Order: sequence, then structure tokens, then C-alpha cells
Amino acid sequence: MNGEFVISIAEKGIFTLLIIVGPLLLLALAVGLLVSIFQATTQIQEQTLAFIPKIVAVLVGVVIFGPWMLTTMVNFTAEIFQQMNQFVR
Repeated sequence: MNGEFVISIAEKGIFTLLIIVGPLLLLALAVGLLVSIFQATTQIQEQTLAFIPKIVAVLVGVVIFGPWMLTTMVNFTAEIFQQMNQFVR
């Protein structure tokens, strides 16, 4: 096992992580932007108003994207276990 091999595994892991959490982060960002626009137009300056819609949106996102996220993680884990013989040589 050389340095390039370790870096490629880390790169695949980080890429998989970004692919998995990307939709949820974008969803939370969009809801946060909408709540901020709502707060600006109504001049409501309550700091806690943004948390509940974000939490609900992320939970809905987990329900919608959950099977795809789980499949992606399982595929990555299976790929790592298939390459186990290269780790322990």
C-alpha cells in the first residue's frame, strides 16, 4: 500500500460524502434563503424562525433521498471491502 493508493481511497471517500450530503445541504440552503426573504419582507427579526423550517425540510429530504443515500454508502463500503486484499498485502 503506497501513498497514492491511500490518497485515492480518501478522495473516493470525500467525493462520496459530498455526493451524499449535497442534496440535503442545498435543500437547507434554499429553505434558509426563502425564510430570510420572508423575514426581510415582513420585518420579523426572530432568530429562531429559520430553524424549524430547515429541520423539517432536511427531514423531508432524508425521507426522499434516504434510499439513494443508503445505496450510495453501501456501494462505497462494498467497494472498500472488495479491495481489502490490497490493504493488507
